[in-house]
Amino acid sequence: MHEHSHGGMNDWATDGLRLPLGHLPGTRYPDSRVEVLDKRFTARQGNAAIERIATGFRWAEGPVYFADGGYLIWSDIPNNRMMRWLEDDGHVSVFRTPSNHTNGNTRDREGRLVSCEHDSRRLTRTELDGEITVLIDNFSGKALNGPNDIVVASDGAIWFTDPGYGIDGPYEGHAAPAELPCNVYRLDPNSGNATVVASDFTRPNGISFSPDERRLYVVDTGITHGGPSHIRVFDVNGARLTNGRVFAEDFAPGMTDGLRTDAKGNVWCSMGWSDPAEDGVRCYAPDGDMIGKVHLPEACANLCFGGKKRNRLFMTASTSVYSLYLNMSGAMRP
Repeated sequence: MHEHSHGGMNDWATDGLRLPLGHLPGTRYPDSRVEVLDKRFTARQGNAAIERIATGFRWAEGPVYFADGGYLIWSDIPNNRMMRWLEDDGHVSVFRTPSNHTNGNTRDREGRLVSCEHDSRRLTRTELDGEITVLIDNFSGKALNGPNDIVVASDGAIWFTDPGYGIDGPYEGHAAPAELPCNVYRLDPNSGNATVVASDFTRPNGISFSPDERRLYVVDTGITHGGPSHIRVFDVNGARLTNGRVFAEDFAPGMTDGLRTDAKGNVWCSMGWSDPAEDGVRCYAPDGDMIGKVHLPEACANLCFGGKKRNRLFMTASTSVYSLYLNMSGAMRP
């Protein structure tokens, strides 16, 4: 059921001027750029609108929110740095540079930052005192391709994708040959050993659990290398994945990149690279139906939920970071 049809890219007309911070040009409540496709999409808050909270980056990725500190961290991959935005006053600063072209970020169950480093081809954990611990940089004696995105389960296990975009060239890392297939891995929290949990992706990318951790969603951005452009979902059986199937497959010629789930189990994913009118975020119900969209003026790479009530959607989109207050909360994850 369509309740609204998006008006197109004319909404973003700024006469060649740079979009300002704050609410986007043409904002009117309710924000028509938050598009309701199905009555199950109840996330739209009538008197909340898309805001641009930071800009000036080359490729913003990997957002993670720290509720205990009241700030958002994300990666600016080509600029080889990580950024931080303070929620109380909107101050933006460099969190870490160089960052080894870090891409995806998350937090573990102790609140520590866990990051995917393209250039060094490793996973790292930033300890509470600021020291950096290398969690894994090889599998069976061969260098990882370059971890991309990451999620930590309630048992402390780290699940991550390893597509190798960081070794495709110097822009997001450095050119190097791949030594391993493009796998999805699980890093055991007790032994520290990694296992391959999925090996049939062209380019595994974004990764997220359902709220109850019974499902794992993984993006395949294989369209960049002659493969598919879809989201797959697996049943999680302990340390194994079973019953893999396509969850959403209507992204080509564009693609999704990163994704997260909300408290109801809906899947929110980034969107871009094809039709500018589709740039932004899509929301899928647990049964795979697309129920809503958030339209942005730039291709979106990744997203996360944050804010004190987990009801603020943060979106890293090309040169900028956007936010949107919602009438719902993200899944209870770090």
